[in-house]
Amino acid sequence: MRLHRNLVFAVIDGLHQIFNEEKYADKVVQKLLKRDKRWGSRDRGFVAETTYEIVRWKRLYTEIAEVKAPFSRENLWRLFAVWATLRGIALPDWKQIEPTPQRRIKGKFDELQRTRKFRESIPDWLDALGEKELGTLWTEEIAALNEQAPVILRVNTLQSDLKKVKGLLFDEDILTEAIPGLPNALQLKERANVFSTEAFKNGYFEVQDASSQMVAGYLDVQPGQRVVDTCAGAGGKSLHLAALMENKGQIIAMDIYENKLKELKRRAKRAGAHNMETRPIHSNKDIKKLYNKADRVLIDAPCSGLGVLRRNPDAKWKMTPEFLIEVKKVQQDILQNYSKMVKDEGNLVYATCSILPSENQEQVKTFLKSEAGSEFTLIKDKKILCSKTGQDGFYMALLKRKTK
Repeated sequence: MRLHRNLVFAVIDGLHQIFNEEKYADKVVQKLLKRDKRWGSRDRGFVAETTYEIVRWKRLYTEIAEVKAPFSRENLWRLFAVWATLRGIALPDWKQIEPTPQRRIKGKFDELQRTRKFRESIPDWLDALGEKELGTLWTEEIAALNEQAPVILRVNTLQSDLKKVKGLLFDEDILTEAIPGLPNALQLKERANVFSTEAFKNGYFEVQDASSQMVAGYLDVQPGQRVVDTCAGAGGKSLHLAALMENKGQIIAMDIYENKLKELKRRAKRAGAHNMETRPIHSNKDIKKLYNKADRVLIDAPCSGLGVLRRNPDAKWKMTPEFLIEVKKVQQDILQNYSKMVKDEGNLVYATCSILPSENQEQVKTFLKSEAGSEFTLIKDKKILCSKTGQDGFYMALLKRKTK
């Protein structure tokens, strides 16, 4: 592989923003890809994938390069040199690249492979927590979460069907395959920019991981019902609910962030989802208005996001033990409060994209022992581990409200 100066400079600039200015990797990469209109898909692929790779392996690479935060430009170039050396890429004779001791880099890499926290490039506290909560499973799970995630699409049945979308993408040289057990899911055989396709612009599909696609179905919605998605965000699951309800009934998509709901409105328009209303949560009054009014309630709770580290590798550097303590309190508060929206005999799904039992099964157990939770019965739950399925780590629990 021949390295191109403008592409490598873009990667270095991106790393500076992510590591030193604490910006989110996905937002930084999105912006970088618009830097030069002359870049082709291969150029953009190099910038995105190299940036994400160095973010993912930050701890391992900084140990090998013997650099510490905050990172100077020279430090960032050293990290890049480690990345290139470990991939067998010849380094060009540029003034930014110091003489690189290739044998020492490879030797240090081999030595660090013996220790999990370096091998899997994670903070000490996270390694200890993973082992405490998952035991021996942690070793294979964190390894799986360091692999690149596949691109999965959910066909929007309000506008199209699987066969048609598969054919339209094939016409644009994008090959896909169906996923057993998920009737409206397609996995890309090779990474491609699906957002520029006509099928995407026409609202025929959304990008949504296989695990995430299971959540809406778990709620068992029916056309004509009133369904509340309480932590809707930009609405991937709300849009899926609209399709499952065949645009009949009402979906109330709620969130504390209004900007995310604006994005959902835009997406709903493209998807042809007409049975949706967005409501920002300004105070508890907005929740109380819906007490005992919903047939179905989805709580896709805020969480550590450990199950989706493949997609957001910078999360492991931004997360703190204090954040985790706080988010667990928020999860329980939401469960206690939002569950009151469910009518008698109605369903509630509590879901997270975490693999930690303390955010998942333990939260449900705590809820069921509480006054609000005593009105519910746990019907079933499902935990999805990336190491076992190749899908994002997820948890979902279906609870039914008893008749008074």
